[in-house]
Amino acid sequence: MKNIALFPLTFILLSCAQPTTETPNPSSAYFDLVRPEVTGDLAYETTAYVEQFWRLAGNTGFDSSIYRIVSELQRAGYVPEENATKDNRLVYRIEKRALSKPTWEPVNGELSIKGDASPLLSFATNRNMLPIYSTSTPEAGIGGEVVFVEDIEGIAAGSLKGKIALADANPRQAFEQAVQKGGALALLTYNNPDYLQPEKNVTSIQFRSIPYQEGKDAWCVALSWEAREKLKNAMAKGKTELNIKINTKIYPSEELTVVANVRGSQVPDERLVFSAHVQEPGANDNASGTGTQVEMAAVTAKLMKENKFDPKRTITFLWGDEIVSTRRYIEEDSLRASHIKWGISLDMVGENTAVTGGSFLIEKMPDPSAIWTRGNDKHTEWGAGDVTMADMKPHYFNDFILNRFLEQGTQANWQVSYNPFEGGSDHVPFLEANIPGLLLWHFTDQFYHTDNDRLDKVSKATEKNVATAALASAFTLVNADHQTALSIISEIKNAATNRLNAEAELSKQAVKDGASASEETQILSAWADWYVKALGSVKDMEVGGASTEVTEAIEASQKEIQKLLEEIIKQLR
Repeated sequence: MKNIALFPLTFILLSCAQPTTETPNPSSAYFDLVRPEVTGDLAYETTAYVEQFWRLAGNTGFDSSIYRIVSELQRAGYVPEENATKDNRLVYRIEKRALSKPTWEPVNGELSIKGDASPLLSFATNRNMLPIYSTSTPEAGIGGEVVFVEDIEGIAAGSLKGKIALADANPRQAFEQAVQKGGALALLTYNNPDYLQPEKNVTSIQFRSIPYQEGKDAWCVALSWEAREKLKNAMAKGKTELNIKINTKIYPSEELTVVANVRGSQVPDERLVFSAHVQEPGANDNASGTGTQVEMAAVTAKLMKENKFDPKRTITFLWGDEIVSTRRYIEEDSLRASHIKWGISLDMVGENTAVTGGSFLIEKMPDPSAIWTRGNDKHTEWGAGDVTMADMKPHYFNDFILNRFLEQGTQANWQVSYNPFEGGSDHVPFLEANIPGLLLWHFTDQFYHTDNDRLDKVSKATEKNVATAALASAFTLVNADHQTALSIISEIKNAATNRLNAEAELSKQAVKDGASASEETQILSAWADWYVKALGSVKDMEVGGASTEVTEAIEASQKEIQKLLEEIIKQLR
């Protein structure tokens, strides 16, 4: 939650994101078109199906999820690409590629203190207890004395032979030290971050991985806070022996990616790409993104078949392995990539925030707030990335998408916010290729990456809101005309004006508090430059290219921003 003392500034920043009344709202008609069609039902049903599986690229759960997506696409009217004619505008394909290493899936597991009647951990209630690439034990399990390792870096070669090592550390790093170097029989780890509130959510375990070792046993169990405390209490009383049973599958497989296209009628090579990753075992992360995107694809098809919507540019829906599939889609075809105009990642988009504690966020493309995070701007618990001025991505996309989601938020009484760029999902490959890319997500989520991220943490209403706003945004962009561009110019100019005024107040106070006027001028100039260039990017919005009216409006708005900057700097000095 944002500091209440910042409320006046919050009002300034969010009010600037509201569409201007000077020109028509470019998305009103598309919201009117989409809202009656998006129910959230298909999104939620798909989420429920996908979240039952522990999903890793190539394993049974991942593949089952992929084929469920395909069945829904077929039901909606999408045709396999290989069977499509020139008249088929709704097409899909399944891409298949060999994996560089085998896939993995958990089957069962149990951790017990010898002599106790009940297990310390069971796979039935903690499906994240087995880190990726843990191998199966003999059916009866393996046993040994557990010893706590405080300093994993200080482990001597062979010093843990025959022991089960317990460490408060990342499993991958600890495994390399305790097992591969120290010779431990097996490894137990605990390392849930504080934002998961482990003393409250005592059974939560984040999924983890250990190094893959072909042909070698690798026995590892991740602990919940509750299991760790029980184990340490037992160890405090004396020698403690454990029994570990693990049943997993490791086998060669292939990676599947689904690509569905809604072909544009005028400029089909130009496209907006939605990407949702299927792997990861959670409901919100990322069965919700998978399911929400399925309903978006189905609604788009329905509206086209009913002749209510005719996209001039192509809309692409992609489901696959996080970052890997999106990056490959961009990199494997340079000509196709050159025509991708926008990319949007749907990752953890379905949260019931009353339960998870997260907030719906639009993670912005890199702008100065990623470097100078102040005022109302706030990074999430994920943390700020290493962003420099060379990484700036000035574009109308930030404010355009925020505005559309704020429209839906107002209509549905749904809270919408944003955060500066942080990275970590499918928006990154777009940005790396200099394609405008944004992330739709929730954070901070107290169940993030844990085995308590299940369907009871998902909200159908949230999935409905995300799908509605995302589709209205996409429809507006792929059919943008000069009036759309003029509306966005007005929005961006207003956003720039309000941002500069807000930053000016922060700079004035900073100088009063002893900050350098030249440094504050640098911040202000960075924001002005970013918005001047963002205005310039509107030239590429209109289908067929910018009209003279649009070009002139851009130039006039740019001059206004530059003039405002000069006035602010003069006052600062």
